[in-house]
Amino acid sequence: MNTIIIFMKRNYKILLTIVLLSVTLFAFKIKSGNEPDPDRDKLLLELLTFVVEKGHYSPAEINDDFSKGIYKDYIQALDPSKRFFLQSDIDEFAKFETQLDNQLLQKDLSFFNLTYTRLMKRMQESKNIYSQVLKAPFNYKEEESFNTDYEKALYAKNSTELKERWRKQIKLSTLSSLTDRLKAKNEDAKKNPDPAAKKVVNEDAFKTYAELEKETRDNAKKSLDEYFGFMNDLDRQDWFSVYINSITARFDPHTNYFAPEEKERFDVSISGKLEGIGARLQKKNDYTEISELISGGPAWRGKELEAGDIVMKVAQGADKSVDIVGMRLDDVVKKIKGPKGSEVRLTVKKVDGTIKIISIIRDIVEIEETYAKSSVVMKNGLKYGVIYLPKFYIDFENKDGRDAGKDIALEVERFKEAAVDGIVLDVRDDGGGSLSTVVDIAGLFIEQGPIVQIKSSGRKKEVLYDKDKKIEWDGPLVILVNSFSASASEILAAAIQDYKRGIIIGSKQTYGKGTVQNVIDLNQFIRSNTIGDLGALKTTTQKFYRINGGSTQLEGVSSDVVMPDRYAYLKMGERDVDNAMPWDKIDPATYTLWNKTQRFNLAINNSKQRIASNPQFQLIEENAKWIDSRSNDNTYSLNMEKFKLTQSQIEEKAKKYRPLTQYKNGLVFNSLPYEMQEMDKDASLKEKRVRWHESLAKDIYIEEALNVLDDLQTSVDQKRNLARQKKDKQKDDQLAKS
Repeated sequence: MNTIIIFMKRNYKILLTIVLLSVTLFAFKIKSGNEPDPDRDKLLLELLTFVVEKGHYSPAEINDDFSKGIYKDYIQALDPSKRFFLQSDIDEFAKFETQLDNQLLQKDLSFFNLTYTRLMKRMQESKNIYSQVLKAPFNYKEEESFNTDYEKALYAKNSTELKERWRKQIKLSTLSSLTDRLKAKNEDAKKNPDPAAKKVVNEDAFKTYAELEKETRDNAKKSLDEYFGFMNDLDRQDWFSVYINSITARFDPHTNYFAPEEKERFDVSISGKLEGIGARLQKKNDYTEISELISGGPAWRGKELEAGDIVMKVAQGADKSVDIVGMRLDDVVKKIKGPKGSEVRLTVKKVDGTIKIISIIRDIVEIEETYAKSSVVMKNGLKYGVIYLPKFYIDFENKDGRDAGKDIALEVERFKEAAVDGIVLDVRDDGGGSLSTVVDIAGLFIEQGPIVQIKSSGRKKEVLYDKDKKIEWDGPLVILVNSFSASASEILAAAIQDYKRGIIIGSKQTYGKGTVQNVIDLNQFIRSNTIGDLGALKTTTQKFYRINGGSTQLEGVSSDVVMPDRYAYLKMGERDVDNAMPWDKIDPATYTLWNKTQRFNLAINNSKQRIASNPQFQLIEENAKWIDSRSNDNTYSLNMEKFKLTQSQIEEKAKKYRPLTQYKNGLVFNSLPYEMQEMDKDASLKEKRVRWHESLAKDIYIEEALNVLDDLQTSVDQKRNLARQKKDKQKDDQLAKS
């Protein structure tokens, strides 16, 4: 999940002071580049271990149990589907199972070197295996099966057994694809019995079985080639990062090492912006393809670069072009990205085959999907506002940059100008972000008071307050959550719930992450100037608590109104993560309950009754139980007739749940006036908003959130609504006269 990041200067300085005491340990040169460098790797191990032990909220003891955890996580990360290593490899690796703690302390790389070398060897062998397997047609009349529960599977005893595992795994994939294509072929052939018919729905309609069977094998090989192409792009340092993160994860699930490129991606994620041309890239074999242009970015504004273009060469300004064919995607990205105002020249092969050199001046690119967005909807004569917040973003480098707190405040102000009667703040799937923005957002809805309590190891608690007496919105409020609402989302929901300021509706409970992380640049601890970038460490330094004293760790925030969720029975929360920190509580803060809660119980009870009697919600609950039951169905027949029969039975059962995707709530959602003007100028933005509004019109959870707003309306709210309607009528009359 995304994490709450808070740069608390006082604690950071304490950590910095501690580490600087031993800075002489790390005062030597490091090679740059991707070549193996044992000195760099040993330094990284020493530095990471030291920083985590001194800065982590509750550092684990580095002992044999710690070693076993590293071993398990690392081997699983290297070969999750057990299709590379043999049992003999695992037997050899297992000798190190209780020695990794000692190797860590001694900066011994022998286990990593052994596993890395062996993995490279096994992966090369696997490329030969799947290439051989896919040369001949499969016999789909054989009576055999394949179990996809890799966690319980044993490692192959020898190369023959491993090849058989690959064969069955690939056969299952091609069988699934082939049956789908045969089914579509039969349906289309019935609709178009004449091969010369012009209206053929599916190009497979008149292909022979042999042609379709061969194409499924060709497609499977292409997919595997692309997968191994991606794997080949990973260098030794990438795999060493996997090993490092297997170590850091033993302290807790949210302590992670960021290699330099990962740190950069994290910064982009938390700020929602980057400097570059505003294009997403993807690897297509040896080529780099433009997959999407980011709306508003320099490439989008230039109108020369298009999705589907293949980038052949890259040049910096007037410098000579560099051929990038066959280059790692990360290295291509480094060459194309750059500071605002600089020029990059791309030699691209257009979709029509022509070659063109395109000059682009790099600029700040804002990734709009990261930012809050709003919509208004009329329901029962009332106007409501919906805000969706995908994450609690902030730009730590620029205090004038966009952040979630300022953006939500602006949307609330716009809602007030539009005279809305209630607000839904949707933080479903919001994995967190900046803690400071949570305080700002919660403060929009209360007069003043504590928002969250924070505790560092061995220190007194700290309480973060909203100190502004101004209330931006004092009307009805609903916070919409689900089981993927985590970290900052949970702080916001907990604060609103503890104050009884609004009603929390959604999944039974949120994700359950109650810890705070600091991101620490590791390069600051090295005195030498000629070094390679060491990346950064994100480590858990604090725990946060609700103002009522309870922790959200593991337990999350329980919704006031629980709505059935298709994935309610699957294990996906913090409580299901290995090595998660425990739940606890501290003393509550002093705070005053919201004084306009007279309709809360009524609204909650009405909502529960509606949900219990709603056929759509009943179907969602039934579907959730069915999904849970199917999660244990891991064995598939590789006999085509039996496979088709099983799939047919599943499809027949799934038909019952088809209404879930066809549901419409009958509501019409629109953008606020300012955004409608922007949409007139920006076709891409318009398309995105239209799609979002269409999804809201199919969203039963949003519909129920609006129903709750209906029930929260007080006499004061109703008077305000009548005044608004009167004002709107006067405007309409004036327009009619003009």
